[in-house]
Amino acid sequence: MVAPGRPAARGPAVVSKTGRITRLSSITRLSRKGMHAMRWSELVEQVRERGQYATGEEAERITRTVLTSLGGHLTGPERAELAHRLPREAAAALAGPIPPTLAPAASEFVDAVAARLGGATSATARWDVSSVLGAVAEMAGDELLDRLLSRLPSGYGLLFGRAELLPAGHV
Repeated sequence: MVAPGRPAARGPAVVSKTGRITRLSSITRLSRKGMHAMRWSELVEQVRERGQYATGEEAERITRTVLTSLGGHLTGPERAELAHRLPREAAAALAGPIPPTLAPAASEFVDAVAARLGGATSATARWDVSSVLGAVAEMAGDELLDRLLSRLPSGYGLLFGRAELLPAGHV
């Protein structure tokens, strides 16, 4: 809610589960305080190597597309914390869209990325998503990744490079 007489804040934001909005400008200030060890160019290069892409431009396009798509489905404090751990450009892509209340199934997420990439099949989009999210998982760390995965439907663990074990009796 905006106070009377005050303009609405603009730009990307992250919304906590309590509804608190943190503008990207706050996230980038925190990132400049040493929260990030990796630069955008290093993340793109890591994605390029993981995905075996021919050029950095292709890896950058895929990285932005996957992070923007993911940002549209993450909620709560984990979204803001992940943005803090990413390079500024990656945080901007992640924090841009305001998330809906529920994330789609992992397969639907991959299909949505395929559509945004234009001409990608589900198989190539799954490769692209895993190339980006595997690099993101390393920056997130195990504890944050566990919390992120607990908020997402099953199937996302594989996209982040994690095996998902089912309890006995669930096949």
